[in-house]
Amino acid sequence: MPLTGVLHLIPSPLGEGNLDTVLPSEVQTLVQRLSTFIVERPKTTRAFLKQIGHPLPLSDLEILTLDEHTGEHELPHLLVPLQAGKDVGLLSEAGAPAVADPGGNLVRLAHKTGIVVQAHVGPSAILLALMASGLHGQRFCFHGYLPSEKSARVQALSNIERESREKKQTQIFIETPYRSQRLFLDILATCNKGALLCLAVNLTTAQEFVGTRTLQAWQRELPDITDQPTTFLLLA
Repeated sequence: MPLTGVLHLIPSPLGEGNLDTVLPSEVQTLVQRLSTFIVERPKTTRAFLKQIGHPLPLSDLEILTLDEHTGEHELPHLLVPLQAGKDVGLLSEAGAPAVADPGGNLVRLAHKTGIVVQAHVGPSAILLALMASGLHGQRFCFHGYLPSEKSARVQALSNIERESREKKQTQIFIETPYRSQRLFLDILATCNKGALLCLAVNLTTAQEFVGTRTLQAWQRELPDITDQPTTFLLLA
C-alpha cells in the first residue's frame, strides 16, 4: 500500500506585519515546499503565499477550500491528494488551523483514515491573549463564537460568568470583528461590574492592544473596538 502524505497544520498571521516575528523560518520553508493547500479563504491564502515568497506561480498551486459551508460528505475529496502521497498544508483564515476553525473535522477524518497529522508552531490568538491577560492560566475554557442573536448571546454571557465564578475559571471567546464592539457592550451590560475582562485586540500587529480591567473600570474608559479582531477573556 502506498504511503500517504502528511497533513501539515500551518498557522497563518493574525494581521499584517513582518512574518519573521510570528512564523519560524522552518515553517516558512515548509510552506515554500508545498504545492497543495486546504484553506478557509483562497484570497487570503494567496496573499500569504505571495508574502512568504512561494517559488511557484500562484496559478500553479492547488488551493482547495474548506469553510463553514463545506459538508461532511465533501471532506473525503479533500484528502485525495494526501492519499496519493502528496504532503498538504492546512491553513486557517488567521491563527492556528482546526482551533475555532472548520479544519478540525478534516483533521479528525485524517486520523481515522491513517494519514499522519503534524502541527507547526505559529500564532494563536487564544493562547497569546491568555498569556498576556494576567487571568487564570491553569483553569480556562474556550467557547468560540457566542450566538449572534441578542437574547441568546446575553444568556450565553450569563452562563459563562456563572461558570467562571463556580469553577474559578477564565472564560475565553471571540467574535467577528465587525461585531466586536456590540459584544463588548453586551458584556458590560450583562455581567457583574467587579468581574475582570481582558480585551486582546489586533494581536501581533503594530496596533496591538491588551488590557485587563474590571467592567466598572472599562465603563469609565470605553474603547472603540469596532472592526478590530478581538479575543475576550472574562474572570468572575
